[in-house]
Amino acid sequence: KSNAAGGTARLLDPQRHAAVISVGIAGALPSPRGLLPNRTVILATSCVHADEGMRTPTGFVDLAQMGFPLSDEPDQRHHCTPALVDALSPLADASGPIATVSICSATDALAKEIADRTGAIAETMEGAAVALVASRLGVPFCELRTISNPTGDRSTQTWDIVGALARLSQVLGRV
Repeated sequence: KSNAAGGTARLLDPQRHAAVISVGIAGALPSPRGLLPNRTVILATSCVHADEGMRTPTGFVDLAQMGFPLSDEPDQRHHCTPALVDALSPLADASGPIATVSICSATDALAKEIADRTGAIAETMEGAAVALVASRLGVPFCELRTISNPTGDRSTQTWDIVGALARLSQVLGRV
């Protein structure tokens, strides 16, 4: 996420760029409705800094609670620009919050904890960092992803990066 934020900050010119759409693949997080299947196109309604903070004996404490907020929202999320969400929603199979993590949820327990704490439907490794840059520069932002794999115990996962990228390419051809 540092590379994505740094690159975005270096290249984003609010005078030239009308918006930022962060695109890529994502891991599906568990939910009461089950995991989203591979190749599902998802649109973020918000991007959450899911693991920026500290783990204590009593639970997770995010940076805002520590006095170092990354967004204006108390739950460390950046809401995607409504006009972009409206424009891109016909292309998506699902929408909801997307968590940005520094460490992938490779255990069922961590995947469930991230999903429960953030309400996210998927996790990525850069979306909220790019959203932070766009927000600070006053540029509209949104995130569009395809599911390449479930999160959780890797021994039970089926990955499809090639298929997810192919589906994303099809969708981006319509943007």
